[in-house]
Amino acid sequence: MSTGSAATLYTAPRSTVFRDQGAFRTRFNFPGRLRPDHEDHGYGPLSTVVESFMDPGTLIPMHRHRNEEIVSWVPAGVMRHDDRRGNALVTDADHLMVMNAGEGFWHEERTLADDPPLRMLQIFVRPHELDLPAGIQHEPLPEPVAGEWRHLFGPEGSDAPLSVRNRVHLHDARLEAGRDLAVPAEDGWDTYFYVFDGTVSAGGETLESTESGLIVGDGAELTLTADADATLVAFRIDPDAPVTRQGTIGR
Repeated sequence: MSTGSAATLYTAPRSTVFRDQGAFRTRFNFPGRLRPDHEDHGYGPLSTVVESFMDPGTLIPMHRHRNEEIVSWVPAGVMRHDDRRGNALVTDADHLMVMNAGEGFWHEERTLADDPPLRMLQIFVRPHELDLPAGIQHEPLPEPVAGEWRHLFGPEGSDAPLSVRNRVHLHDARLEAGRDLAVPAEDGWDTYFYVFDGTVSAGGETLESTESGLIVGDGAELTLTADADATLVAFRIDPDAPVTRQGTIGR
């Protein structure tokens, strides 16, 4: 933990909550666990950030989600989605998928035998109400600009290309070694960030791949410096947003 004049940074090492199902493996990151004495494993509307691995030729059979918003962020490789509404979607570095599960949504995921090994993030957001209408969003993303945050999703009505039904935003960035980048911040909101690849320094601490930080305080301002080329995600979160906690996974 480090404390500055405007914000406090809490950090966490790689999560040890790991589920090995052979060709499908998941590591669960709980943003609320970074803050001492915080009773909730999630942090406001952001419940869980799951690092998911799928070997080539893997099928996760048809299953149902309810009362959670599931975001699939795939920085490389492909994740193939089919659902009972007739959608056959491919999510890759150029696309983002948001499954607004609401009252219930059935889908399956797969990789083909000639696909590369897949490592991605599946992000679980708690909606503000139960049993909202179910639907899916799958959109192309703007081209990334090195050293800048790219806005991926936000609450309904924001200027992000996709939306979730609560007060949280997602950004990603690619940062070259030696470059600095201020973490996205907003008055009254806090910021959780995750180092997907590489190494960064922040607030006098060093965070490596799969480590994370939570910035709490007025403006939640902090600058990241890349010690090695890094791929990052950051969530702006309203910690006081109303939430539900009855999701299939992201409770």
